[in-house]
Amino acid sequence: MDFELSPAQRAIQDAARDFADGVVAPRAAGSDALAEFPEAIVRQMGALGFFALPFPEALGGIGAGFLAYLVALEEVSRADAAVGITLEAGVSLGIAPIAAYGTEVQRARFLPDLMAGSGLWAFGLTEPEAGSDAGGTRTRARRTDRGWELTGEKCFITNAGTELSRGVTLTARTDAGPAGAPGRPRISAFLVERGTPGYTVGPPYRKLGWHASDTRPLTFSACGVPADHLLGTEGGGFGQFLAVLEGGRVAIASLAVGLAQACLDASVAHAKARRQFGRPLARFQLIQAKLADMATRIELARLMVRKAGWLIEAGRPAGRFAAMAKLHASETATFCAGEAVQIHGGSGFIEELPVARYYRDVKINEIGEGTSEVQRLVIASHLLGHGGRVARLLDPAEDP
Repeated sequence: MDFELSPAQRAIQDAARDFADGVVAPRAAGSDALAEFPEAIVRQMGALGFFALPFPEALGGIGAGFLAYLVALEEVSRADAAVGITLEAGVSLGIAPIAAYGTEVQRARFLPDLMAGSGLWAFGLTEPEAGSDAGGTRTRARRTDRGWELTGEKCFITNAGTELSRGVTLTARTDAGPAGAPGRPRISAFLVERGTPGYTVGPPYRKLGWHASDTRPLTFSACGVPADHLLGTEGGGFGQFLAVLEGGRVAIASLAVGLAQACLDASVAHAKARRQFGRPLARFQLIQAKLADMATRIELARLMVRKAGWLIEAGRPAGRFAAMAKLHASETATFCAGEAVQIHGGSGFIEELPVARYYRDVKINEIGEGTSEVQRLVIASHLLGHGGRVARLLDPAEDP
C-alpha cells in the first residue's frame, strides 16, 4: 500500500501550490469584498491545464487522472474556496457530463473551449422544489418538430452568468414510460447553450460565502433546443446525474480539505505570533489541543478523499466512499473554521483576517452536491445491503 503521490502528481501539486500562493491568495480578500468573479484567474487556470487534468488525451484533456485533479483542487481551495468551487463546478459538473455521455459531435462542439478554461459550462439540477429530492424535478421537456421545448426553473446554479459562461446541462422530465413503473416521470438531460431564446439568467445571489463565485437562478420559458442536444439517452438523466455527483462529491470533499488546511495554517501562525500572559498562545495546552484535533481530522479527511478518488480513477464502485469523504471532509472544514476563529479570538471576528472569510465560506460544503444528511443515508444504504439502489434515497418513488 503506497500513500505517496507519484512524481507526476507531485509536480502538479507543486504547480498548483505555486499558482495558489502567488496568484490566487493575494487577490482572494479583494475579490471577496467586491463579490468580483475572478475571470483572469479562471483563464490562467485554463492555460495551466487545470480544467483538463482528469480527462483523457483522446478528448483533449491532459490525461493526468482524477487524483491529480483532486490534488490541484485542494491547493487552489486552500487559497480561495470561491476560486476552488469555480474550478470544481467547471470540471466535475460542467465538463464531466459531456465527456462521459456526449456524442462525438457534442464533445467536439463544446469540450475544447471548456477544457481550455476560455469557457465555463453549468449543471442545472436543483430547483425550488427539487434539491435533495432530485427525483422531484418539475422542469419539463416537450417534444417538438425541431427537437425539444424546455419550461421550468433552476436555482443555485454555479458558473451560469459570467462572461465565460457558455451554457448548462439541464435535467428535465420527459414522459412516463418503460424506464420505470407506470406513471413515473422519466428524467433526461439536455445541453442548452446560453443565448438560446427562452433561456433567462437571473441576477446573482447575495450569498453568505463564496462571494467571488457566480451563483444564479435560471428560467426556461418555451426554450427550444435541437434534438441532437439531448445528452445521453432519453430517460437516462437520473442515472447520469447520480454518477456525475459521485465524482463531484469527492471533489467538493477535496475543496473542503483545502479550506480546512487554510484554517490550520492560519491558526498555527497566529498561535506562534500572538502573546497572552507573557507567552505565545502556542505554549498553552488548550491551544495545542485545538491544533492537534484540527490536524488529525484534516489528515483523516485527506486520506478518505484520496481513497475515494483512487477508486473513481480505477473505475471501481465508489459510492459509499465518496459519501464518506464528502461527509467527513465538509464537517471537518466546518469544525476547523470554528476553531480557527476561536484561536484568533476577537481578531477572528474581523474581516481583515482571512479566517472570517473561511468561516463564511465553509458551511456550504455541508449542503452543496448532497447534504450531510443525504450522505449519511447513502452510507447507511450501503451498510444495510441496498447500496446499489441509492436512487431510492433521492426519489421515494423508487421504493418497492
